[in-house]
Amino acid sequence: MDIKTIIERLRERHNIVALNEMQQLMAGTSARKIILLSPTGSGKTAAFAIRLLRELKPSDGTIQAVIMAPARELVLQIADVIRPVAAGFKTVAFYGGHSMADEVNSLSVMPDIVVATPGRLLDHITRGTLDVAGVGGLVLDEYDKMLELGFQDEMRRIARRIKSPGLVMLTSATRLDEMPPFLPMDGAETVDFTTGGDGGGRLQVMRVTSYERDKLNTLADLLHSLDNGRAIVFVNHRESAQRVYDYLKKQHFPAGLYHGGLEQRERQLAIDLFNNGTTPVLVSTDLGSRGLDIDDVTYIIHYHLPPSAESWTHRNGRTARMGASGTVYTIISEEEDVPEYVSWEREHFPGNASADGIRSDVATLYINAGKKEKISRGDVAGFLMQKGGLAKDEVGKIVVGDHNAIVAVPRSKAAKVVEDVAPYKLKNTRVKVSVIS
Repeated sequence: MDIKTIIERLRERHNIVALNEMQQLMAGTSARKIILLSPTGSGKTAAFAIRLLRELKPSDGTIQAVIMAPARELVLQIADVIRPVAAGFKTVAFYGGHSMADEVNSLSVMPDIVVATPGRLLDHITRGTLDVAGVGGLVLDEYDKMLELGFQDEMRRIARRIKSPGLVMLTSATRLDEMPPFLPMDGAETVDFTTGGDGGGRLQVMRVTSYERDKLNTLADLLHSLDNGRAIVFVNHRESAQRVYDYLKKQHFPAGLYHGGLEQRERQLAIDLFNNGTTPVLVSTDLGSRGLDIDDVTYIIHYHLPPSAESWTHRNGRTARMGASGTVYTIISEEEDVPEYVSWEREHFPGNASADGIRSDVATLYINAGKKEKISRGDVAGFLMQKGGLAKDEVGKIVVGDHNAIVAVPRSKAAKVVEDVAPYKLKNTRVKVSVIS
C-alpha cells in the first residue's frame, strides 16, 4: 500500500487527523528490523500498522503479514485498527475461546493479514489450515508480555515456519530486557517513546491512608469523594478482586470485574461495559494494566501496593495518556511497608461525598446476532433509531461479535427501547434484545 492511501484511511476510518511524532517516524523509516517502545494508548498500534501496511502487495492467495499479541482483547483491537485501513485486503483475527469451526470457515479465501494469539496461530499451522512460509511481515506486539505468559516456545515454532520475513517488528510498553533468540534482531532500529514524546499528560499521584487494615471502607470513602469519571481499582490477586467487586456492588457502585480467572467472553464484556460507561469502576488484577485499548481513565486506585516497579509503571500508565490528565491514588494502611518505587506528591483525605460523583447514566443492550448473521454497527444503530425511537446522539458505543452485538443507550430509556423493538426484525433477522444486568 502507498503511504498516502494509508494516511487518508487513518483519517477517514479512525479520525486520526494528523500523525503523531511516532507515527510520522514509522511512516518514513525504511528499516527492516524495528523495536518499537511506547506506552499503551500512545498510538502504537497505528504506528506499527503504518509500517506494516506499506509492505503489502496485491493479494496473491498467500498470507503476507502475521501479527502476534498476548491476549484475545489485544488481537481484536489490533484487527479493528488494521481492517478498515487495509480495505481490499483480508484481515482475520484468531484466538483461543473463539469457534475453531468459524475460523476455519473464514479461510475459504486465504487472508492477507493474520492477527492472532501465539497458541491459536500455532494450532492452525499444525492443523494445516494456515501456511505462513511466505509471510513477509512479522509483528510481535507486547513481546515481553508474551514471554511473561509463557509463549516463547509457540513464538519460536511459528517463527521457524516463516522462511524469510522481510520486515520484523517487536513492540513493548517498556524497555525490553530480552531479545528473541529465534529472531536475529542485530542492527534493529529502536524507536523509543517510553520517556517523553507526546503520549503523556499531567499525572498527579496521591497517598490515601487507611486507618484500618482492611481497606474496603477507605476505598468506598475515596470513590464517594471523587467527581464523575472512570476508575480502575487494582488488586494483586483474583480472590481479592472478587471480594472488592462484591463489596462495591453491595455499596451500589457501578462496578465491573476483570481478571484472568474469568472466561474470555466475560473479560471482554467487562472491558466493553467499562469503555461504554455502563460500569465506570473496574476492579482488576495486573492483567488489566497493559495491552488493552481503554480510553479516558480518570483515576487509578492502588487498593494493593503494586508488587514490582514495572507493575507500578504499567498501572499508572492507564491514565494521563495522549495529553489528558489523570490522578493516581495509593491506599496505604498504617502498618504497611512502602517499597521504594512507590511515591506520591501529597496526601488525599476523602471528605464529603462529591456533588458530582461517579455514576452510570448508561445501560447496555444485548442483541443475539452479529457478524456471522451479516449484522454491522450501522445496522444496529439504524435499527435502534428507526424502531427504538433513539436519537443519533443517544446511540453509544456498538461492539459487534460473531453472533452477538452490544450497544450503549441511555439507562432511562433502555427498557422502553427493548419493548419498542421487540416486534421488529433487524435486517430481516428475528433477534432478541435485552438489557445486560
